[in-house]
Amino acid sequence: MPSSYPVAQIRDAERQALAEGRRLMPLAGAAAARFVAERIQPGTAVLALAGPGNNGGDALVAATLLRAMGHDARVLLPAGAQGLPADAARAHAGWTAAGGATLSALEPGFVPGLVIDGLFGIGLNRPLGADWQALVDTVNGWGVPVLALDVPSGVDADTGEALGRPIRARWTLSFIARARGLDLPGSGADAIGESHVDTLGVAMPAAGGEA
Repeated sequence: MPSSYPVAQIRDAERQALAEGRRLMPLAGAAAARFVAERIQPGTAVLALAGPGNNGGDALVAATLLRAMGHDARVLLPAGAQGLPADAARAHAGWTAAGGATLSALEPGFVPGLVIDGLFGIGLNRPLGADWQALVDTVNGWGVPVLALDVPSGVDADTGEALGRPIRARWTLSFIARARGLDLPGSGADAIGESHVDTLGVAMPAAGGEA
């Protein structure tokens, strides 16, 4: 199994790649879209949960690509597009330009066939707020397959501890490297599902924080 790393090390590798002119969000979104497309039938409704950071941008890129493939992709952006980081804002603009509609709340009676969890990724270090927790609880109640990007929302990426009631993923797709918390027996361990990694072509130090 590949090494896992502290969040700070993954962030350093990400910053270095961006400083070298690498555009990581399109690569991450494409990796997520490929992962989903290999596991769903045409016509399956996919709901991308896009949070207020770059994890949400990854989900937006994935939704845009899935829509272009002919899938029924939808985006829920609970915090709205204002305040998105630059790359995520570009991803949102791409989604809108492709004709995608952005939902601010769940549609009554709508249950997708698969959910992409792009709410928080490795950036969450405090318990889920009440509104976010309610959303996660609803998604968990659906019982549909969930692909979490980087880490399931509600899991501390460094410790593996649950920060509330995490989203329960069938698969977790980590970008660049797997966060250390995914390999630790924390209270969020049951939320991770199958762990997959796409390095996006970014090299990590061989010595990493392997668990």
